[in-house]
Amino acid sequence: VQLQASGGGLVQTGDSLRLSCAASGLAFSNYAMGWFRQAPGKEREFVASIRRTDGSTYYADSVKGRFTISRDNAENTVYLQMNSLKPEDTAVYYCAALSYRDSGAYYRDRTQPSKYDYWGQGTLVTVSS
Repeated sequence: VQLQASGGGLVQTGDSLRLSCAASGLAFSNYAMGWFRQAPGKEREFVASIRRTDGSTYYADSVKGRFTISRDNAENTVYLQMNSLKPEDTAVYYCAALSYRDSGAYYRDRTQPSKYDYWGQGTLVTVSS
């Protein structure tokens, strides 16, 4: 299994970026997908998730209204559109795949890094002030 994240870079406050994560070696449509981020000296934190079935989404409060997660099951790819970027968004961004048995398990596990099955290598986003 491989998750290949891309699209990071150096931008200014207020700019936009679109991250992509291409998956291979797994039945992509059977997994929920998530984006996490980790800033220097901080723990990895949840950013957004998208369910495998109906594509419903969930966001951390810190990015709600600015970031949009989406997926293309035909292309085995998940995206994170990031608008109105702030310096506090600076971090390495990781995509991850989550298998789950039922809706209850998804709602319980979607924000927990330890519950995800597979991880990408990360892509660095730096937002200058």
